[in-house]
Amino acid sequence: MSTGKKKIEWVANYMPLLNEISKMGQPLKNWKIGMAIHMEAKTAYLAITLHKLGAEVIATGCNPLSTQDDVAQALAEMGITVYAKRTHDENEYLKTVHKVLDHKPDLILDDGADMTVIAHTERKEVLENLKGISEETTTGVRRIKILQNEGKLKVPVIAVNNARMKHLFDNRYGTGQSTWDSIMRNTNSLIAGKKVVVAGYGWCGRGIALRAKGLGAHVIVTEVDPIKAIEALMDGFEVLNMDNAVEIADIIVTSTGNRDIIKEEHILKMKNGIILANAGHFNVEIPMEKIEEMAEEKFEARTNVTGYKINGKTIFVIGEGRLVNLAAADGHPIEIMDLSFALQSLSLMYLSENYQKLDNKVYDYPKELDEKVAYMKLKTLGIKIDHLTQEQIEYLKKF
Repeated sequence: MSTGKKKIEWVANYMPLLNEISKMGQPLKNWKIGMAIHMEAKTAYLAITLHKLGAEVIATGCNPLSTQDDVAQALAEMGITVYAKRTHDENEYLKTVHKVLDHKPDLILDDGADMTVIAHTERKEVLENLKGISEETTTGVRRIKILQNEGKLKVPVIAVNNARMKHLFDNRYGTGQSTWDSIMRNTNSLIAGKKVVVAGYGWCGRGIALRAKGLGAHVIVTEVDPIKAIEALMDGFEVLNMDNAVEIADIIVTSTGNRDIIKEEHILKMKNGIILANAGHFNVEIPMEKIEEMAEEKFEARTNVTGYKINGKTIFVIGEGRLVNLAAADGHPIEIMDLSFALQSLSLMYLSENYQKLDNKVYDYPKELDEKVAYMKLKTLGIKIDHLTQEQIEYLKKF
């Protein structure tokens, strides 16, 4: 058995929600779904689930270094059309997105909104057949809302990221664990006692900071939002601006969704041996072009770790500044992605049933589907919870 198929079979054991959803008949029969998502075992199993639901699935990656080639090959052998390929070349990656769009999908399942943006700008002919989009990430939702605000959005979009069952768990616990999994497996570095700077205290940053604290690190948070800064402080973390934080940092993890979080002046202040990792979707938070330009020497320090000698000091960057938990590891834990992909599956079914009633705008995730996934998860865990009585419901209506 190939390594890719072994990986897919392994995750199948720990994705009870997708296993349950796959038994729902074929509500997506005759629907063509274009997927742009990090191509690893868990996403492959999502593609298989959608195929079982009747859909024709055409899949690629959503980031140049987040595809596992053995998984992509195994998925293709299972009857899914796959164009994903691990590459260092941004243009080669974008060509695979175009190849999916060549199929003129009815629905798009996107992660980061590259496919969505390309469909609305470079490939507008695709919009003639497109009925709806389901977007996975904070970054992607933000990009699609820009299209909406500019009057360019031509189909309804479900913001899966806005589901409580997504951002409360995937962004926080998933990113928190998988980021440190990648940093530790690629550096073999002790985290306890280190000064760890987490840039950004959104749901992803919260998870990264919490896990670093649990590993014994002294955690420092940088923020631009004054309310989030106070929240980080009251959660027990030191709060500094990056100018001051960078001078004492042993490890910096960026998780803001914005660009140039680390600047040239910060690079010059860094300690010898500092480790940089990015947990944001795109490779713009750590200024890799500037680091390459400033470096007197560049070398492979370890697999997935590049060393740069700058002004007599060495800095280490994991995964070329790309999404560290996927460019240099296996992504979020299986059970976390089971939640997110259950939301995605139901979102696509919802779009297939309701697209004609929906306007061309970004919709928050339907509350009834959010709660449905929560109840499904509790059932798989054997947990029962209380329910309001009719008297309690009536009482709450008074206020």
